[in-house]
This record gives sequence, C-alpha cells and structure tokens, in this order.
Amino acid sequence: ERRFGWDTHGLPIEMEVQKELGLTGPAEIEAYGVDRFNEACRARVMANTEVWEAITRRIGRWVDFEHDYKTMDLDFMESVWWVFKQLWDRGLVYKDFKVLPYSYGAATPLSNFEVNLGAYRDVEDPSITVRLEVTEGSGPVEVGDHLLVWTTTPWTMPSNLGVAVGENIGYVRIDGELGGRPGRYWLAEARVTAYFGDEAPEPSAAGAGSDLLGVRYTPAFDYFADKASEGAFVVIASDETTTEDGTGLVHMAPAYGEADFSAFQDAGLDVIVDPVDAEGRFTADVPDVAGVNVKEADPALTRLLDERGALVDEGRIVHAYPFCWRTDTPLIYKAVPTWYVAVERFRDRMAELNRAVHWVPEYVGTRRFGNWLEGARDWAISRNRFWGSCIPVWECEGCDEKVCIGSLDELEERSGRRLDDLHKHFVDEVTFPCPACDETMRRVPEVLDVWFESGAMPYAQNHYPFENEETFRRKFPADYIAEGLDQTRGWFYTLVVHAAAIFDVVPFRNCVVNGMILAEDGRKMSKSLKNYPDPFDVIEATGADALRAYLINSPVVRAEPLRFSEAGVREVVRTVMLPYWNAYSFFTTYAAADGMTVEHLADAPPAAERPEIDRWILSVLQSLVKRVNDEMEGYYLYNVIPPLIDFVDDLTNWYIRRSRRRFWGRHDDADTAAGADTLAAFATLYDVLVTF
Repeated sequence: ERRFGWDTHGLPIEMEVQKELGLTGPAEIEAYGVDRFNEACRARVMANTEVWEAITRRIGRWVDFEHDYKTMDLDFMESVWWVFKQLWDRGLVYKDFKVLPYSYGAATPLSNFEVNLGAYRDVEDPSITVRLEVTEGSGPVEVGDHLLVWTTTPWTMPSNLGVAVGENIGYVRIDGELGGRPGRYWLAEARVTAYFGDEAPEPSAAGAGSDLLGVRYTPAFDYFADKASEGAFVVIASDETTTEDGTGLVHMAPAYGEADFSAFQDAGLDVIVDPVDAEGRFTADVPDVAGVNVKEADPALTRLLDERGALVDEGRIVHAYPFCWRTDTPLIYKAVPTWYVAVERFRDRMAELNRAVHWVPEYVGTRRFGNWLEGARDWAISRNRFWGSCIPVWECEGCDEKVCIGSLDELEERSGRRLDDLHKHFVDEVTFPCPACDETMRRVPEVLDVWFESGAMPYAQNHYPFENEETFRRKFPADYIAEGLDQTRGWFYTLVVHAAAIFDVVPFRNCVVNGMILAEDGRKMSKSLKNYPDPFDVIEATGADALRAYLINSPVVRAEPLRFSEAGVREVVRTVMLPYWNAYSFFTTYAAADGMTVEHLADAPPAAERPEIDRWILSVLQSLVKRVNDEMEGYYLYNVIPPLIDFVDDLTNWYIRRSRRRFWGRHDDADTAAGADTLAAFATLYDVLVTF
C-alpha cells in the first residue's frame, strides 16, 4: 500500500490561522476561544490538497490519494495515545523543569533536535563587559574588588544570579581603569591583555578559580536583590568556563542557559528567576523594560547598566545564532516545565539496532545518524500549543496521582464519556474521580510535539493495535523509507525512538536519503525571495520525464545539496529526451512507410543470427537491464540514471546512425538478404525500444 499521509497538526497551520485571525499569541488565542481557534485550524488544513494531488500525479509519483490518512483523524490520534501509553508503562515518560531551546515566536519550547532543523545565521549582537562589586570576600578576593563578566545577551543581566569560574583556571586582580572606571578587577590571567593591553599593570593578587568560590557580590540590577537570602549572587564552579573569549568569569542566569542551570544544580542552589513571558517579552518584574521583546531590550538595558556604573566595555560581535525553523524568529533558551521521553536510557540500544539498517548513502546512517543516536538526549515532547494530539495524562487536583489514558475505551470507562474527537477543546472537558482520593482528575494542558506523531505513523496509519493487526505485522518493519537529509534529526529519529522503545526493532530495513534542493544561487528556496521557478511551469516547458531524470541524476540522490537549474533540465531534454524521442520517431516513421506490423516481426531471424551490430545493441541492452536491476535492488538510485543516459547515446549515435540504410529496404522482400536484414533491424530496434 502506498497511501498518501497528511501532516495536519502543529505550528505551520497554527501560525497561518493565528495570522488570519489577527491573534498575536497564546493569551489572545485563549481569549478568542481554543475551540474556535482549533476549528479554524481544521478548516485551514486541507486548503492546498488539490495542488498536492495535481503535482504528485503530474510527476508520476505512484500513491493512493483516495485511501489517505490524516494525523487529525480520530483513529490516528487514538493510536498516538496508545504509543504514549506504551512509553508511559515502561517508565520512559517524565516531567521536569529544564532549560530548553524556546521559540517566543511560537510561544513554546522545542526539542534539541529541532534547533538543527532551523537555520543558523550570522547575526550582530551586543558584546558587553560588566563589573560586579564584591560584598563578601574569600581567599585572595576582598570586599570592594570587582568581578568582570562578559556577555552577548544583555537581556539576561536582570536575571543574573551568579558568576561561574573554572576551578583550575588561573585568575588575577588588576588595579586599573576600564571604561573610565577605576577599580580592582578580577579576570582570568589569560584574558588580561585582551582588556588591559600589553602594558597591563602587574597583578595585585592571584588565585585559582577554586579560591574564588563562595565570593558574594552585588548584582548589576536590583530587581531580584531579595534572592540573596536564597543563596544568589555568589561565585560557583562550572566546567563550561573557558578563556577563549570574554573575561573567564561567566555571568549566570539559570533560567536562560542550560549550562547555567546545571551549574546551579551542581552547586546545590535552588534559586531561579524568569521575568520573561511566553511570547518573549519582559514582565512587570523588570519595570524598566516591561512589555519589550528580550532581543529588542538590549540597548535599553545596556544604557541602564552604564547609568548604574556597571558597564566597563561595549562592542559588537558577529556570530552564528539559531532561528526557529517554524516562525523564523531568534531562539532563546528558557527554563520551562516540560514532558520528556527518557531516550538516554535506551540510546545505546538504538545505536545498536541502527547498524542493521541499509542506508543509502551508507555514511549518513553509520556516521551522521549513528553519531546522533549515540549522543541522543532526552526528548522534550510537550508543546504549549493548541492544534495537536493531546498528552493523555490526567493529574489530580488534590494529590500527586497521575493517570495515563491509552484508548477511547479506557477514557470512557473512567469518565463515562465517549469522545469522537481527541483535540484539546474536546478532551480538556473530560474529568473523572481520582482513584487515590476524592478530588477530580484533569488533563495536563500541553499537546504533543508533532514529531511524536510522525514517529507513530507506522502504527497510527493502520489504527494499530485497535484494528488491522495482521496488516500492520505484515508491513512492519517497512522495506524502505525515503526522505531528506534533515530527517536524520527528525522523522528517521522519531521512528527509531518509538520502535526501539516499544518493539525493540528498527522500523525500516532500507533508508534512501536525499539532499536538499537549493535555489540556483545556493540559498534556501523561499517563497518570500521568489528564488525558484513554479514546478508546474518547469514541467509544462520540459516535461515531467526530463525533470525526473535531472533530479535522479544529480547530487541530491547522494544526500548532497543541489542548486536547481532550469538550464540543467533543458540540457536533459536536449541530450537525452529528444534523442530518445527521435529514436522512437525514426522507428515509427519507417515502420509505417514499410507497412510493418508486430506480426511481421515474428518472421525476423533469431537474435543470434542477426548482424553483429544488432547483437551488440541487444547485448548492451541486457547488460543495462542487469545493471539497473542490481542497483535498484540495492536502492542505489544514483547509479541508475547514468547508464540509462549512456544507453540512449549508444542507441542513437551508434546503432541507428550506422543502421540507418537498413531501414530503407522492404521487409516483405524476405527471401533476399536485404529484406532479411531490414526485418532484423526493425525487430532489433522494436525489442530495444519496448524493453528500454
């Protein structure tokens, strides 16, 4: 079965509908009504189906649209719940408070692998160095000294709760002036020249990072000064500290940095502040920039640091920065409560199972994907959004009891309600009594990452295990799948996670990986840039066959990027399609002129008795058949088109050119050598064209 599947949930649809309705984010969506919003998403989902079907049929892709499936179908969504329940029952699902990549454009956390699906761009950000006055010394550090910290994210300075040092890094105190402000400054010995130049004063004190631990200081901003009583504003250790840039002392905002968060946990400090809302704007906790987007607040906060006497150096830095692959907004890191799949517990098994897959090209699976599996992190699967499969977990309002629901029957059994739709605005209304106390169980508010659904596709498209069990068993693992290189951290990955965790198998035996098709200028194809031709126009001008031959004979089937060129497609027409068509036209023209029919060909001499040039082209054809079959059996598409193109050249420039006069004879003159030769030529060319 080759059923067409529609990915119908997630941010692309939500963003389109949000824009159409003039809603800016989750708060406005909730005010508008989640039910109305989700129904608008449902209506929007299938708006482009005709275009998909038209282009798919036009390029000759063999797929069944009539018996398609959609991720928003009730059957599909119920199977997704079953998959979640399988992971839950195996103890592989948990909820935790961690720092994650966060898209304020979508108002939701992302998983680590989704960061790699987006674009890293060279952006210019502020680079500032701030001094923090010591209030409680330790070792060589005295009250009144200043700690120098460097950051490229001034917006995180209001949330500063600590400073990190490397325990084995050497630090010194320089008595001097920075930014017109004299002081006694602590920084890494290796960074003195960067700040004080070659004529830097001799250090007035020195010590290892371990000697600085426990030093306390006054924060640059006093918005959260009361957190000092909880242990904030102290020097701690972090293995992430380096002397490659900055001062060697790292500003720590545990709500916005994974390393910061971990360092605070390692130091036994359970203190955190997060004055940024779901849409990336400062809250009233930082009144000077309340309501301002974090990235837009940098200039104002830098100015405030200067006014407070904390700023000693300011510049700009160009560096690669990640952008959300869905909303095209800069990503930040933010501590949020999130549901996870404990992938790290079975990642070694995933890596082992992956070795049984035949990857084309091989290096993608053995190196790129294999390395990714070996370093896989726990997967953040919850999204603070609306249009998607619900996380099927109900929590008690009065105790710690949690219940995971894996089917419609189970939900009906507990609640007395039978749902015919599993979207948020229906499911959230369903409650049931807590089995451990007298309170009410309510569903957690998050929906599932759409990648969770994509990984569940082998089961959900068949509504397994609720029906079609024999069909599923017959088709799982899949003989082969094919997708783009970016899916090594997307669909390929989530398929393997589910299959390894639930069935201890790999979900596919062969995987064909294609590269990415870029615009002719090497940039990503973009609707906004209008840097690619309409596919329909290309096909109309050159034919689908030429486009197919161009693509399959390109680096893209070796998992390498292709700069798409209309001229390249036209060249395929000139060198392959037209000569091939001319060969067909040559045959039909002379066959018609001679009154030739298929029945006449039965009188042709056996192949072994035909002239050498006939036997040669038939031999070349049979070699081609074997080679193409061998390469196709191995899924090596990039080895298929070149010999086909070579054969067209053999056929047109050698066989037909050197046999042309033979087709000018009369086949019914069979008793003569000329007639037999003409019949042999027609029979040979007929066999070649039909077989090819």
